[in-house]
Amino acid sequence: MSDGFGDNRPDLSAFWMPFTANRQFKAEPRLLAQAKGMYYRTFEGQEVLDGTSGLWCVNAGHGRQEIADAVHRQLLTLDYAPTFQMGHPIAFEFAQALTTIAPPGMDRVFFTGSGSESVDTALKIALAYHRARGEGQRVRFIGREKGYHGVGFGGISVGGLVNNRRTFVTLPGADHLPHTFDLKRNAFSKGLPEHGAELADELERLVALHGAETIAAVIVEPVAGSAGVLPPPKGYLERLRSLCDKHGLLLIFDEVITGFGRLGAPFAAQYFGVTPDLMTTAKGLTNGSLPMGAVFAKREVHDALMQGPETLIELFHGYTYSGHPTACAAGLATLEIYAREGLFAHAAAMAPIWEAAIHGLADLPNVIDIRNIGLMGAIELSPRDGAPGARGYETLVKALNAGLLVRATGDVIALSPPLIVQPAEIEKLFSLLRGVLASLD
Repeated sequence: MSDGFGDNRPDLSAFWMPFTANRQFKAEPRLLAQAKGMYYRTFEGQEVLDGTSGLWCVNAGHGRQEIADAVHRQLLTLDYAPTFQMGHPIAFEFAQALTTIAPPGMDRVFFTGSGSESVDTALKIALAYHRARGEGQRVRFIGREKGYHGVGFGGISVGGLVNNRRTFVTLPGADHLPHTFDLKRNAFSKGLPEHGAELADELERLVALHGAETIAAVIVEPVAGSAGVLPPPKGYLERLRSLCDKHGLLLIFDEVITGFGRLGAPFAAQYFGVTPDLMTTAKGLTNGSLPMGAVFAKREVHDALMQGPETLIELFHGYTYSGHPTACAAGLATLEIYAREGLFAHAAAMAPIWEAAIHGLADLPNVIDIRNIGLMGAIELSPRDGAPGARGYETLVKALNAGLLVRATGDVIALSPPLIVQPAEIEKLFSLLRGVLASLD
């Protein structure tokens, strides 16, 4: 993709890129320069269909004038104000607006700057909750294999992606449930897999091992995203909720990816009919326009900390950009778009079309599994001998050359289009991807 830069090629040396093979990328850079609606435009001027909502976040499509106008107005009205012992109206307005689409009872919102910050915040709230109730010995967390919860030390400790864990020191006191990915029994499932709900019962084993009185919370993604779109088996989340209730554990849903319409409901909690105690969000919160995250808490979790003298700070935690006014303005504009255009309902209507289209690639060589739920999907490719991930990376590059942006996680091709996607664009996306996959050796 580097041909055509000419004398205008930017200097790529200073930016140390995240989650990227920097030397490989900078030898053959792939630069996106503009975006509107369902499409990016590369530095060279090629139009690229966005099959990933940027990075799971641009749910309402790119270049929304309403968001840009709201941010512009806010910057000129109040560009920044602290929320430590001070406040500004739009943070309260946005928090209240969010409660109108939250699961029932989850009507307290703590703002952060990202999904990673949301996860670490939720873990801290869980610890503080138990301490406030006189159970300060509950300090252990249970995550899940193949889980991704951002890159804070708390997030990688409860997360279950091997490379994140082996590269850095993790915090003590975390254990993990087994993942639910079962290629042998559940390959090519449409929607929720039939097998694996019993894996939630592994929580009983961890409770027996550690003692319920030492465990603060269980954290899972309702649908594991970064591991390659792994929908939960039928009944799995319900069993996990029941076991948490049985043993007095808080249940945290990481909805950084699934929140704000990805499954055709405001949150996965409503889609599955399972309400957690805490819920982490980011990404679609502002349509990816500005960095922001939010943790939703049940009223009883919040109120447990509202004890003692009113002059004392109840939660010693926060960020300089918690409730940043400009991000709040972007978030309010985003919520208005979601509501006015009925994008959550539209996503639900597109989901059957999406399912049929993605499973239409099952006949291609090297495809060993296809998974989908809502407007999420993944195509798993067989790895090349001695070169795991090579086939996935080749798909990423060839797809971009063909005018399609996909996400490659090893040999899994993950897809999550903006919720504004139409049937013709779904057809185009999978037509382009079919051509790319058919060309692989």
